[in-house]
Amino acid sequence: MIHQFKSNGYNIVMDVNSGSIHVVDEIVYDMIQVVEPLIKEGIKDADTLRMAVLNLDILPYDRAELEEALEEVLALEAEGQLFAPDVYENYVYDFKKRQTVVKALCLHIAHDCNLACRYCFAEEGEYHGRRALMSFEVGKRALDFLVENSGNRTNLEVDFFGGEPLMNWQVVKELVEYGRSLEEPFHKKFRFTLTTNGVLLNDEILEFANREMANIVLSIDGRKEINDTMRPFRGGQGSYELIVPKFQKVAESRGQTRYYVRGTFTRNNLDFSKDVLHLADLGFQQISVEPVVAGPEDDYAIRESDIPQLREEYDRLAVEMIKRRKEGKGFNFFHFMIDLEGGPCVAKRLSGCGSGTEYLAVTPWGDLYPCHQFVGNEKFLMGNVEEGILREDIRDEFKCCNVYSKNKCKKCFAKFYCSGGCAANSYNFHGNINDAYDVGCELQRKRVECAIMLKVAEADL
Repeated sequence: MIHQFKSNGYNIVMDVNSGSIHVVDEIVYDMIQVVEPLIKEGIKDADTLRMAVLNLDILPYDRAELEEALEEVLALEAEGQLFAPDVYENYVYDFKKRQTVVKALCLHIAHDCNLACRYCFAEEGEYHGRRALMSFEVGKRALDFLVENSGNRTNLEVDFFGGEPLMNWQVVKELVEYGRSLEEPFHKKFRFTLTTNGVLLNDEILEFANREMANIVLSIDGRKEINDTMRPFRGGQGSYELIVPKFQKVAESRGQTRYYVRGTFTRNNLDFSKDVLHLADLGFQQISVEPVVAGPEDDYAIRESDIPQLREEYDRLAVEMIKRRKEGKGFNFFHFMIDLEGGPCVAKRLSGCGSGTEYLAVTPWGDLYPCHQFVGNEKFLMGNVEEGILREDIRDEFKCCNVYSKNKCKKCFAKFYCSGGCAANSYNFHGNINDAYDVGCELQRKRVECAIMLKVAEADL
């Protein structure tokens, strides 16, 4: 499978199955478009291809140029860098039979929040249920469950999530201490992450987080007017002025690494690149601003008609990032970060985050769900930390969820980068986890193109 696109003056050719990326001149770019359908028709002999292409007489170049371009294309094909076969589709059948281990938990340490974000899928932290704080006993059993079900895996991940985790900070500290006590006797290493809106953040919390948390996710949507519209307190007042100086202190205290400021853009700010750049201008170097996922009944939901403008915004942002890197003012944008050499393992490329199998969410009372976005939907209640997985059928359904189980993914050039997208979004929009959220797919494809272009531009710097 070949994907070709032009971006910021580059002619880029992507061989999906091999992962090869080529920057080519105009004639080679056009030649690949001619050769690909012939390859698909089964014409693979080099001499037959030469005869077919040169006799087509559809490209506006002289014969010598055509022959040179064709030889370049055939050389890349011979090296396995163009028109590579799909070696993963057969692999996926064995992949479905694999023994899974649990390697990550999202601990809902607080089903409560001190903000009232308009787009919150957790309904101000309640998750379609009751407000509650996780007890140390439930959290302790969750960490025991993780260790018991992690097999031979050494590195384990725990995200303290909410609602707002800092509303239950004492239990967070106790659980970190307990987790550390398990590391040596069980040959494990915990990687803790904290996701916070920053309202309760103070120096004592920051000192502990800098010592124990591998990553901190800081929630802010960008410009003051945008953030305060979507992320107010329950009384309606904005949170921007309170959290910005705290977040700047976090970023500097961690040497501008091991954190993200994480925002959400909505229909209120389709010009979201301005919010990304605003965050960069505030001094943040690790930035993630993602499209809201909301139903058509919500006035802030992104619509299909918004996609052209959003594609332009991603282009605008990518070009500005190149400019700033040249000026020594670069920053990372999470959705443009891509590894073209190593990249994730095959399992990640095929099935993504591992929700429902390797990654589970734990409610304050110890129930297990495939991920935080399924919490509260009893159809996906998998078990609890005391008894373990009781609904193996749910686990097996998620185990079989991959880019080859989704018709929309099979022919998509971005499938090995997005790994089939979010199962929760698929379920919420289509009623099953083996579909795909269409608006999200369109934006993901654009982000992959921008990420590749940035890598190409990096090589030119």
